[in-house]
Amino acid sequence: MSRPVNLPPVAAAGTFVVIGALLVGRVVSWTQGALFLVGVLAGVALYHAAFGFTSSWRVMIAERRGEGLRAQMLMLAIAAAVFIPVIAMGQVFGHPVRGSAAPLGLAVASGAFLFGIGMQLGGGCASGTLYTAGGGNVRMLVTLTSFIAGSVVGVLHMPAWEGTPSLGTFSLMRTFGAGGAFVVSLILFGAVALLSYNMERRQYGARVRFLTWTGTDSWLRGPWPIVAGAVALALINIATLVLAGRPWGVTSAFALWGSKLVAATGVDVASWPYWSTPTRTAELQGSLLTDITTVMNVGIMLGALIAAGLAGRFAPSWRIPGRSLVAAVLGGLLLGYGSRIAYGCNIGAYFSGIASTSLHGWLWFAAAFLGNVIGTRLRPVFGLKV
Repeated sequence: MSRPVNLPPVAAAGTFVVIGALLVGRVVSWTQGALFLVGVLAGVALYHAAFGFTSSWRVMIAERRGEGLRAQMLMLAIAAAVFIPVIAMGQVFGHPVRGSAAPLGLAVASGAFLFGIGMQLGGGCASGTLYTAGGGNVRMLVTLTSFIAGSVVGVLHMPAWEGTPSLGTFSLMRTFGAGGAFVVSLILFGAVALLSYNMERRQYGARVRFLTWTGTDSWLRGPWPIVAGAVALALINIATLVLAGRPWGVTSAFALWGSKLVAATGVDVASWPYWSTPTRTAELQGSLLTDITTVMNVGIMLGALIAAGLAGRFAPSWRIPGRSLVAAVLGGLLLGYGSRIAYGCNIGAYFSGIASTSLHGWLWFAAAFLGNVIGTRLRPVFGLKV
């Protein structure tokens, strides 16, 4: 029997969505308002499909069940099918576009590794923290707060990390051309998916399916199949690329929010090297309404709140065990710090980077997965289930 809809959070979040879209659209632009709504849809999709990168990787590590990882490869393949030709053209509908790319070096590997540990201790990735916090998980609000704090420390230390060894930026598209890059990407996606399938099949036998479609009783109330979540998130990133001219990202907003808060206490944040470029200086001095990542992040939290209310699952619990609370703080700090020095998170570096054919996305994936292995083994120390 389905749970009754929690009308108050749905009504409140729905009101904020309408007001927010109109406000952002009027003050900034219609595209900024549209990106806010894309964020809302992302929050609904993430919540209803329970599309967690963290849980999918933990289940793969601890139980050898890889359907979540295979769904991520499907998501990447769909996104890459659009990203590659659009980025190769350099424009869409007359507006310039660019992919997500970063140097292939120690900073990415170290940051992703720390981020991976933080995923398991904090209980979520960047997108996962937003949608679970928005859905009413109080512990994840703690993780989010620490995430922001860790991001500020990462901003402060960024110049040192930028001086660490790096091989430069590498792109499959630059090496093989658009067509070749797509073929190579599909081979890599297939290899990861097939490896996870074979590992699961050896563990559980012939009954294992490559991907399943379990259906849903209600698209409005959820839950959605994980395949639907993969398709939805690919479309979210494609919409972001088209509207914003660059792929989806999450964590740069956390660095901005935290830096603005620190600046409000009188600290000369503007003198930090990270904020010294004209673009970042404008971000630090400007309104949050003009920051694409900020409006999308707020949209994600509101969308998740709507989805939780529609599913009848909005029930915040303020009782957090002590060890779990410590893990949330520590995990959030690692998430924030790691995402800054790695030039992004599971969305901006892994998802958007790989879909853009940047090899730093694959390095991020490998290092973060290793961090997840360590983080999964550490979870029982903090009283968390594996």
